Amino acid sequence: MRTVYLNGAYLPEDQANISVFDRGFMFADSIYEVTAVLDGKLVDYQRHRGRLRRSLAALGLPFGLDDAQLLQVHRDLIQRNQLGEGLVYLQVSRGAADRNFLFPAAGTPPTVVLYTQAKAIIDSPLAQRGLVLISLPDLRWGRSDIKTTQLLYACMAKEQARAQGADDAWLVRDGCVTEGSSNNAFIVTANGSVVTRPLSTALLPGTTRDALLALVQAEGLRLEERAFTVEEALAASEAFISSSSSFIYPVVRLDGQPIGHGTPGPLAQRLRALYIEHAYASLG
Repeated sequence: MRTVYLNGAYLPEDQANISVFDRGFMFADSIYEVTAVLDGKLVDYQRHRGRLRRSLAALGLPFGLDDAQLLQVHRDLIQRNQLGEGLVYLQVSRGAADRNFLFPAAGTPPTVVLYTQAKAIIDSPLAQRGLVLISLPDLRWGRSDIKTTQLLYACMAKEQARAQGADDAWLVRDGCVTEGSSNNAFIVTANGSVVTRPLSTALLPGTTRDALLALVQAEGLRLEERAFTVEEALAASEAFISSSSSFIYPVVRLDGQPIGHGTPGPLAQRLRALYIEHAYASLG
């Protein structure tokens, strides 16, 4: 049985309970982070810590742990659960209070939860065969740049993809792909340019995306941060996604049509290998 961190205590998972009045439960008034773990150590933790602080500030969420304490909780959970490879999930809500759309009184303690999840990240079958995607309208709220737990539409998109025999969905707004349901989206043009949408309130500032763009530039590849359409994606030589839980996965089909040769492209595979090298070098 896993050990879970809840509001300062390490508890067996079946004893880690929160109030029915918790605002994360009632309003999705909460944010989260997911950090990958390799060899029992955290991948790119500083990037995740920075995005966590940004999300907390954007929602004005209180948080009592300083950076050193938060890092120690991550490490303690990994050790207590003997996690070699997988993820550490963190969630912070505005705490428990009587149901009211207004924020509770100052001083209401937040709810802080962390737990581990074992997962094969390096030897992933999806990295070998590539993703099959569909495109769907992007019907999410207008602040997708904040990593909130308001993920109902992402769940619905993944379910619709599964119903159509696909792995996931790319979301489309105003004719252009914003991002995947839980990942950032990339294509490779015929001339070898790597294209991804620039950051805005429409998409999450992915930590893997951030590191990947640095790798793309370090390799001397052409990078274009601009919007692209579904039609442009279908005409691309390659496509791929990035996220903390998958690193980089090639995309081989979109809306029933092959991208490139319909197999994982060489650049996507090269970038995945480079990112894995980066991930091991960033362990802490």
